[in-house]
Amino acid sequence: SFLPFISSPELNSLSLLEIADHKMLSLVSIFKENLTVAPIQNTQLVKISFESSDPKLAALIANTVGEVYIETQMRAKMGITQQASSWLNTRLSQLRIQLDDSEARLQAYREQQQLVDIEGIAGLATQELEQISQQLIVARNEKNNLESINRVISEYGNNNLELLGSMPEITSHKVIQDVKREVILVERKLSDLGEVYGPKHPRMISAQAELATVKNNLNKQIKGLITGIEKELNRITRTVSALERDLVKIRAEYQGITRKETQYNQLKREVETNRNIFNTFLSRSKETEVTSDFSSAVARFTDRAYSPKDPSKPNKKLLIVLAFLFSFIFSAFLSIVFERLNDTIKAKSDIENKLGQRMLGLLPHVQTPKNSVFPIHAYLDDNYRRFAESVRTFRTSLLLTQLERDHKVIAVTSSAPGEGKTTTSANLAMSLAQMGKVLLIDADLRKPSIAKRFDIPVFHPGLSNLIVGTEQLSECVHVDVESGVAIMPSGQIPSNPLELLSNARFSEVLDILKTKYDHIIIDTPPTQAVSDALVIAQSTDSVIYVVKSDITRIKPIKAGIERLFESKAHVAGIVLNQVDMSKSKDEHSHGYYDYFDYSQKPEQPNA
Repeated sequence: SFLPFISSPELNSLSLLEIADHKMLSLVSIFKENLTVAPIQNTQLVKISFESSDPKLAALIANTVGEVYIETQMRAKMGITQQASSWLNTRLSQLRIQLDDSEARLQAYREQQQLVDIEGIAGLATQELEQISQQLIVARNEKNNLESINRVISEYGNNNLELLGSMPEITSHKVIQDVKREVILVERKLSDLGEVYGPKHPRMISAQAELATVKNNLNKQIKGLITGIEKELNRITRTVSALERDLVKIRAEYQGITRKETQYNQLKREVETNRNIFNTFLSRSKETEVTSDFSSAVARFTDRAYSPKDPSKPNKKLLIVLAFLFSFIFSAFLSIVFERLNDTIKAKSDIENKLGQRMLGLLPHVQTPKNSVFPIHAYLDDNYRRFAESVRTFRTSLLLTQLERDHKVIAVTSSAPGEGKTTTSANLAMSLAQMGKVLLIDADLRKPSIAKRFDIPVFHPGLSNLIVGTEQLSECVHVDVESGVAIMPSGQIPSNPLELLSNARFSEVLDILKTKYDHIIIDTPPTQAVSDALVIAQSTDSVIYVVKSDITRIKPIKAGIERLFESKAHVAGIVLNQVDMSKSKDEHSHGYYDYFDYSQKPEQPNA
């Protein structure tokens, strides 16, 4: 009523029955919200609970719900049992008719085909088929052997008895072997007589006649054997044909028997299936009839509800503990998420594992007053002793890692502006100036900053003037009195910085400067902004890459280092700048000693 723009149901248009239904639905909805039915794990128990401001009402409802459930399930079980019994009886009569029909079809088929023992008939047919197949195989092998002998005889000719007599198939015959043995004996006898008697001696003539007779007998036996081979081939050919006809006949009979057996087995299987189904339904019907008058409860009470003494909720202690745990887990989760999403460089391990580079040193973050700039001569200021010691450590690491290289010209660059490459270049030059002559060159011909940081006039000639040749070297160099570092500002800002640095004159200038200074530090533009640093790196001995701690993302750092590698520049390592020592977990960040503790002379005792 206070929100007229929200539509409300028109109760006035409903009948009394519909209004009663709506009220009942509302009451049921409230009842269901307060009712809880939950199974107890690893048991068959169910817990029923109801929440109400009246403890007696809560206990009464919980008990009543259980009782109503048991009563309802019993009525449903009785109804289902009666329905099942009626359905089983109907189905059983249908199955009896189906079983009778299948048995009648099986008996009619057995009488029609005159089947007594279908399995025995099939076995006899199978045995007969195997025997005829074996006989046919033997006959075919014999036929093939005789055909091969007959082909050889045809090739030699029937009258060439000498060649035919040498055939293994003929010489292996027993009759031929016996005759040949007689021929050999007669020839040996004739040879023995020839040594004693002359050719016209009666005994020699008799032996020769005997030899001729034996040879004629041998030829006669060979001819007879050849004739016998031809007859045997004709006979075996007829035998093979007869066996093949018998085999075809037996196969046809066997196929007919198998068809009958298949049809018989189908009908028999149908009878067995119908009989099994009928027996199953019959036993189930009997069981249902026996147990239909038995009604057991599907559930029972193990413990009835009682009126509670204390309210179940709200549990204030539990809510406080849960709120504390949730807050702790949520804060830990946020910390982990922020840590995972932070893909910046924060420690030496990040440089080595994520970038695969050597860390030359780290420079701590120094608090400066608001709206003030970090002093360029912080290395020489006693107020920044920790920073100065970090620069010395960085210088030592740089020199030790580059002992085997010509390490005069060093370029200092970064991924983006504001990472501290100019401050790093200036302080590195100041630290190296304590060991020899050092020249600091501002090669950022687009946004130079060294002249401003060292209070050098903006019109002072510098690198661009020296490359073009409008000024002499002595006019382009400014010596910082406080640090002793020779500084070459950028000079006049050209319109084409990249083309000017790509000129061969730039390399010639560096070659001249190498002869005059021990170290040359070049402050270059960022690699992601322009390509000036890539051109300068080709003329230097090594490149130092400055990374701002917890600010610069890994992707632009990798991109800048890859561009340097593509330009064939030697990257000496990474300098991690503006490191918050209070947050750093790297063990190397705690190794930078306070310069004040070790640089001050010990106090002299009073005399």
